[in-house]
Amino acid sequence: MITVTRLNGGAFALNPDLIERVEPTPDTVVTLVDGAKYVVRESVEEVIAQIRESKASVIALSHNLEQQLSTGKAVLRVVPSEPES
Repeated sequence: MITVTRLNGGAFALNPDLIERVEPTPDTVVTLVDGAKYVVRESVEEVIAQIRESKASVIALSHNLEQQLSTGKAVLRVVPSEPES
């Protein structure tokens, strides 16, 4: 997720995988794949940098987990849910 700020100052999170485009018109408009549009304070460059950072962190986490699994030192585990009554 990335965090952006509405023009009125309210911050909210967006899933970067759902962003179709980011345009400077002159305010920055983020358009999602479903057609929803958000006008945000951040510049196009700032939004792109946040998307890049978000995707890089997912790749890095995946790489670390893969390394842990290959060495047998995984820190994640599956916790089964409680059986239904």
